[in-house]
Amino acid sequence: MLLPPYAAPRRPAPLMTGSPKSKPRGLDGVVAAQTHLSHVDGQAGELIIGGYQLRELAGRVSFEEAAHLLWRGALPSRDELAGMRREIAALRALPDEAMHVVRAAATSPPIDALRMACATLSLDLPHPDDISSAADIEAAKLLTARFPTIVAAHARLSAGKEPIAPRTDLPLAANFLYMVHGKEPDPIAARAIDTYWVTVIDHGMNASTFTARVIASTRSDMVSAVTGAIGALKGPLHGGAPGPVLDMLKDIKSAERVEPWVRNELAAGRRIMGFGHRVYKVRDPRADVLSKVADAMSAAGGALENRKLFDLARAAEQTILKVLDEVKPGRNLRTNVEFFTALVLQALGLEPHSFVATFACGRAAGWCAHVIEQHGEDHLIRPQSEYIGPRGLKIGGE
Repeated sequence: MLLPPYAAPRRPAPLMTGSPKSKPRGLDGVVAAQTHLSHVDGQAGELIIGGYQLRELAGRVSFEEAAHLLWRGALPSRDELAGMRREIAALRALPDEAMHVVRAAATSPPIDALRMACATLSLDLPHPDDISSAADIEAAKLLTARFPTIVAAHARLSAGKEPIAPRTDLPLAANFLYMVHGKEPDPIAARAIDTYWVTVIDHGMNASTFTARVIASTRSDMVSAVTGAIGALKGPLHGGAPGPVLDMLKDIKSAERVEPWVRNELAAGRRIMGFGHRVYKVRDPRADVLSKVADAMSAAGGALENRKLFDLARAAEQTILKVLDEVKPGRNLRTNVEFFTALVLQALGLEPHSFVATFACGRAAGWCAHVIEQHGEDHLIRPQSEYIGPRGLKIGGE
């Protein structure tokens, strides 16, 4: 059953008065939408997705099941899941237009290649401007199916290799690793990327999700909304920095060097990668999930490319938290999702410059769900601004 459109009336926030410097910026604290999809409680360290705590879903349901939950409001039955997997598998291959774009963007950052290729995917939809619930779900399946193909093809092209055609007999996550590496992945590796995508599938009203909803609120189409969301995700204040976490650990080198290294970075006014979050004031629940994924990969023996790096990360995390509490008391800078994302994705043989695009493969299903919900609400998002510029200026000579 489709989620019912939310019909609650909206009242514009009152125009604030007083000194501009005293006012919150960037819509801080403003509720922009009501949603059935996810809830983030930064004080409790809680992430609810479609009614379930993250820990109930991650590692226990597949990415396709989580996508069904967001798109249709419930986890699928066995038959529904099998049908959905068949439909998504049949959509994985890229049309020629999209592949031409990926080839042309071979030397561009992966997130740019994904944005450019995503914009071409509407060419393959029979009615790209149809924003009915049924049409939106079909577009969501297409985007979710093809994002991993785009990212994998770009990874190979940027390395001077030819793309590998997708298989239809593998689940979405396993097929992604197959297209990247040219061999069927170890089940532990396939489970790791699948769990990662479930973990990042949706996360409240973040910048890219809000971007998608603003575009959808104009009655624009699914592909346009998701293309805009990718543009928002690219920004370093949103897409994050899991790659630099690896640079940090490699620079630290050993557990004995962690404390002096961190103190030196903080004294220089530099950020410690993988710690602190705009919303969470306690440990990011996604970090808990991915920490367990990294543990499982490490215990498998040889699954991590560098076991010493994982051991260093464990030691570094505790020392960094201790120093942050001492040097920045009351800031509540805790481990965020980036820290263990870096370890998991590098263990899967993915290059750090592709981490944000790989993240987008998981978040795409959430973006699509928000577009479906926004189209159902059918209300234009049009906030007000407060003019603080000059008045009464005159053209010289008059």
